[in-house]
Amino acid sequence: MIYWELLPKNQTITAAFYCKQLQRLYKALLEKHPGLINRKRVIFHQDNAKPHIAKLTQRKILQLGWELLPHSPYSPDLAPSDYHLFRSLEHHLRAHEFENEEEVQSAIANFISEKPASFFARGIDNLTQR
Repeated sequence: MIYWELLPKNQTITAAFYCKQLQRLYKALLEKHPGLINRKRVIFHQDNAKPHIAKLTQRKILQLGWELLPHSPYSPDLAPSDYHLFRSLEHHLRAHEFENEEEVQSAIANFISEKPASFFARGIDNLTQR
């Protein structure tokens, strides 16, 4: 896992907010995997939510030099890459009760750090079956 974030409470995802998230993702890629930016290319997959398909977002993805992997227009809101992670995360979080957002964030961070790289690789490899 290279980058993740929780939305601030009551935050709506707009194209402008999403573009800022993409910029933060780009920065994380530069820090953790500069070869993806400098020598290879980033192939990016997202669903067709309105902020994701907005012209502002499309320009941002182009500016970052990423190749956008198309998402079928009539498929569910979640990208196929999300199912593997979210199902496992849901099972992990279901066993907990949280007092505040910090506890939620900590539980998610622990979940991600405890997963071996093979967990995430398996999720990506299984995309061809979806």
